[in-house]
Amino acid sequence: MHLFDHPLYREDLQRVLRIPQMERLCGKRVVITGASGSIGSVLADALLSMDSPAYVYAIGRSESKMRGRFPRWTQSPYFHFIHGDLNADLPWNTLPQYADYLVHAASNTHPVAYATDPIGTIATNITATQKLLEYAARSGARFVFCSSVEIYGENRGDTERFREDYCGYIDCNTLRAGYPESKRAGEALCQAYIRQKNVDAVILRLARTYGPSLLPNDTKALSQFIRNSVAGQDIVLKSAGTQQYSYTYVADAVAGIVTCMLAGRCGEAYNIADSRSDVTLRQLAESLARIAGTKVVFELPDTVEQAGYSKATKAMLDAEKVKQLGWQAVYSIDEGLSRTVRMLGDLG
Repeated sequence: MHLFDHPLYREDLQRVLRIPQMERLCGKRVVITGASGSIGSVLADALLSMDSPAYVYAIGRSESKMRGRFPRWTQSPYFHFIHGDLNADLPWNTLPQYADYLVHAASNTHPVAYATDPIGTIATNITATQKLLEYAARSGARFVFCSSVEIYGENRGDTERFREDYCGYIDCNTLRAGYPESKRAGEALCQAYIRQKNVDAVILRLARTYGPSLLPNDTKALSQFIRNSVAGQDIVLKSAGTQQYSYTYVADAVAGIVTCMLAGRCGEAYNIADSRSDVTLRQLAESLARIAGTKVVFELPDTVEQAGYSKATKAMLDAEKVKQLGWQAVYSIDEGLSRTVRMLGDLG
């Protein structure tokens, strides 16, 4: 069974398709970077599952990976694979001359990638972002920048949850700083292109996102926990687990992206998170151990993993602003984890 064929995943897509005014995307040209990634792939599936689909231009470095993720769509006239590297030479002539939306969801998003490819991490968030903003300026596309909770840095102890105007501490003189600092620079580029080239851009600050579309090479703690739970193994916690973060199930995150594509104001940033999913890392580990019928064990991380770990100990998002656009998360953390483990278990 492929993920798209799982009844729970199809249910997830249907929930996305019920977003108010979703029909406005019918027949639109939507360019997606990171289209085979955890978030971009679910967005593409949703857009292609509409009664009158959008035209999806999926940018990726691997044709085999793209075909493996989208076997249902590879022969569809609505699906166009654009083979290229955002940090090298992208074949711009294969993209539509005019586009309606450009969703920039490509980025290194896990510790080992930060530690082993720090240059690529920064380049995708800055250099590639500028190239894509230039394309948005030429094509007239609304630019949707998928940023991150990481831009807030460490909680200074003066707030419970980060609002969009908050700015915490980041030690910029570290290897790990490449990800949050480059996401901050990517947001600043959006503002520059809004002012100087009249690009219509909206910024999404996503909480830590999980779900059945997680990638095999994802080394985030939660992703490792999920894989252990699916395999019926003990959950390996590589710290005391006191870090408290916001999490979002991937279908809810994609619904938030679509909501902001349609209704977000140009130049504004929106947190995508759900307060019901604000938990500690240890609570996550214990929840997944309960699902698997196993236990939590503790283990020290290796040096590569350690170099890529976030130093933030409390990073929870205030999502009231996006809720005013009509978005509301459907799944609590326990519901989302249960769905994820069940789907991945069924897929083998």
